[in-house]
Amino acid sequence: MHDHTETDRIVKRLNRIEGQVRGVSQMVAQGRYCIDILHQVQAIKSALARTESAILKNHAACCVSEAIASGDAAEQRAKFNELVDLMERTRR
Repeated sequence: MHDHTETDRIVKRLNRIEGQVRGVSQMVAQGRYCIDILHQVQAIKSALARTESAILKNHAACCVSEAIASGDAAEQRAKFNELVDLMERTRR
């Protein structure tokens, strides 16, 4: 990641998610109501999805655009294939 401001935002998001996961672990250990735990798990999944999207956008804005600007067909193909591979893995 080249954009340090965006990197800082993503790290803050991930730290927040880490805290949420610890909170859910405590809820489970305390025997809290399952639906309450599941609501928190859904919130974590949503936060991870937003974080994933931010990282993907950053990748496209930095790494992919640099490959395009380089004019290097092999590098462009490599970045494209990385994205295709990622999308294929998420469908499994």
